[in-house]
Amino acid sequence: MEKYEHKYGAEQIQVLEGLEAVRKRPGMYIGSVSVRGLHHLVYEIVDNCVDEALAGYCTEIDIKIEPGNIISVEDNGRGIPVEIHPKTKISTAETVYTVLHAGGKFGGDSGYKVSGGLHGVGASVVNALSTWVEVTIQRDGGIFQMKFERGKTVEKLHRIGDSKKTGTKVRFLADDTIFETLEYEYSVLEERFREIAFLTKGLKIKVQDLRGEAPVKAEFCFEGGLKSFVEYLNKNKEKLHPSPIYIEKTESEVPVEIAIQYTTAYSENIYTFVNNINTIEGGTHLEGFKRGLTKVFNDYAKAHNILKEKDGNLQGEDIREGITAVISVKVKEPQFEGQTKTKLGNSNVTGIVQSMVNEALSNFLEENPSVAKAILEKCISASRAREAARKARELVRRKNALESSTLPGKLADCSEKDAQNCEVYIVEGDSAGGSAKQGRDRRFQAILPLWGKMLNVEKSRADKIYNNDKLQPVILAVGAGIGADFDISKIRYGKVIIMADADVDGAHIRTLLLTFFFRYMRPLIENGNVYLAQPPLYKLSKKGMKDIYCYTDEDLDQAFKQLAEKGIERESVGIQRYKGLGEMNPEQLWDTTMNPETRILIKVKLEDAIKADEIFTILMGDDIGPRREFIEQNAKYVKNLDI
Repeated sequence: MEKYEHKYGAEQIQVLEGLEAVRKRPGMYIGSVSVRGLHHLVYEIVDNCVDEALAGYCTEIDIKIEPGNIISVEDNGRGIPVEIHPKTKISTAETVYTVLHAGGKFGGDSGYKVSGGLHGVGASVVNALSTWVEVTIQRDGGIFQMKFERGKTVEKLHRIGDSKKTGTKVRFLADDTIFETLEYEYSVLEERFREIAFLTKGLKIKVQDLRGEAPVKAEFCFEGGLKSFVEYLNKNKEKLHPSPIYIEKTESEVPVEIAIQYTTAYSENIYTFVNNINTIEGGTHLEGFKRGLTKVFNDYAKAHNILKEKDGNLQGEDIREGITAVISVKVKEPQFEGQTKTKLGNSNVTGIVQSMVNEALSNFLEENPSVAKAILEKCISASRAREAARKARELVRRKNALESSTLPGKLADCSEKDAQNCEVYIVEGDSAGGSAKQGRDRRFQAILPLWGKMLNVEKSRADKIYNNDKLQPVILAVGAGIGADFDISKIRYGKVIIMADADVDGAHIRTLLLTFFFRYMRPLIENGNVYLAQPPLYKLSKKGMKDIYCYTDEDLDQAFKQLAEKGIERESVGIQRYKGLGEMNPEQLWDTTMNPETRILIKVKLEDAIKADEIFTILMGDDIGPRREFIEQNAKYVKNLDI
C-alpha cells in the first residue's frame, strides 16, 4: 500500500474545543444511544485504524468482543504520537482521547491524506461515553499506556516497557448509564468489517466474539478490493459475464475505484462510498457514474449499429437494470449534505467520475465485444419492458379516471383524510378481511383484503407488475405510484400494516409483500411506514376469568406462571391455538391485533440495504442452492411451525 509522506507528530494534532457536551448530548455525536449508537463506538475506533491503513501504514486490525461486552481493537499502524503536545502541554495521545476535535485529520499538513471517522472526534467521543478506556501504544521503541474513566484521565500516559513494534490497542467498556443496552450484535459488526475489508484492498481484519462458550470468529482480507465486493454481492445471482468490470484511477486529486457486474435480475444495486463511509443517499459521485454509464452504452450501441438512429437513446434506468456496482472515492475534504453524512456534495467529483467512466468503460467494451453485446441485449429488452410498463401505467391511469373512484373495489376505506393519521391493513383472505372490516375503527383504519397467490416480483419486470390483479389493489391503495415514479408525499396512509396468519403460508405472503415494497416502494420502508401486525398465537380462557391472549411461547409460559401464583391450575384453563386470523371474531381481532392501545406492531426497518438485497435474492430468486443453505442454517431459529 502506498505511504503518503506526511509528518505525524504532535504539531499535526490540532485542538479545536473541549469535551463536556458529549455526555450531555450523545445523540449529536453518535446518532442515538440505542444498540446502533453502541456499535458506532466500535466503528469510530476501527475507523482510526483504517485511516492508518489508507495512509499506507496499518496492514492488520484485530477486533474482539470480550466477556462482559468489553471491546478490544488493536492495529499495527504507527501508534498515536506520545510526545507532549505544544498547545495542551499533555501527551499528544491523551489530547486525542480527552479533547473534542483533537485529531490528525484537520488542515492540509495533517497526518492523513483522507479519512473517514467523525473527522477526528471519534476517540474522544468513545472515551466520553465509556465507563473506562485503556489505551496501549507501541511507538518510538517503547510501550506506553494510559487509562480513563468517563472521559477523565485516571492514569496519565506512562512507559511500561520496550518494543520494536508499532501500533495502538484500545480496550473500552461502554457506559451503561448512557446506552440502552451494552449487548453487541456480532453479526452487525461482522458485516460492517467485511465491508471495510472490501473497501481497503489488502487490509486484514479479524473479528472475534469471545462471550459465548465457544469463540465465534471471522477473518477478512480481499486483494481484489471492490471486485471481490461485487462478487460477494452477486454470489447468489446469475451473472451475464463471469468477472466484474474493474476500473481504477488513483493518481488524480480524487482517487476513484469502481467495480461493475450485470446479472439477470431486474433490480439495480449500486452502493457508493466516500472515504469508506457508506453514502446511502448517493451524491455527486453517483451522479457522475450514472451519467458516464448512460453515455458510454448509448455511444457504443450507436457506433456498432446495435441501436439504429430512429430508435433513439436508451434511458439510464434501462442501462442500470440488473447492475451491481460499487463506487468508492477518496476525497480530501468531503462535504456531506445534512448531519447524517450520507450524501456527498462536492461538485467537482461529478465530472471526475463521469470522465473516468467514459474513458475506462469505453475501452473495456471495445476490448470485450461479447460482454458489451450481452449487456446491451438486456438493456434493449429492459427498454421494451419499460415502454410496455408505461403503456400499462397509462392504461391504469385512464381506467382510474373513467371510474368514479380510483380505489380498488375490495378496499374498505377510512373517513379520516390526513394520511399521517390513517392506516391500512393488508389482510390475507376474505374471511379475515370480513372480521377486520367489522372490528376496525372506521375513522382511521382501512382494510384491503387480498386473496390468491401473489406475484413474486423478484422474478418479474415492471410491466407484469402493473398488469397483476393481486398487486394493483395495493398500488392503488397506497396511492404513490411504484418504482422510479414512487412519490412518498402522495401516500394515503401513514401506516401500511401487513396482517397475515402466523403460519408458513402467512410468512410467505408477508415475504412476497415485503419483497414488492423493497423492490418497488423502497422509500415506504426507509421512511418507516411499513409494519407487521402480530396476531396472538394462543387464547387462555376459564369461566369467570377474563380471556388472556399470548403472542409468543414465552408469553404463554409467563401467563401460566402468573395464573399459578393466583392459585389457578394449568389443567383448569382452556387453551386455544390460533391457526389463522379467520378463527377470530371481530371483537377478538380488534382487542388483540388492531386496537392501538393493546396491539403489537413490528416496524419494518432497512438497517442495511446490502443485507436486505441478499436475503430477498436468496428467498425469492431462482437459485435453489442458496435458499436450501439459508433454510438449513436458520431452521434452528424457527418457532411455531405448523406441519
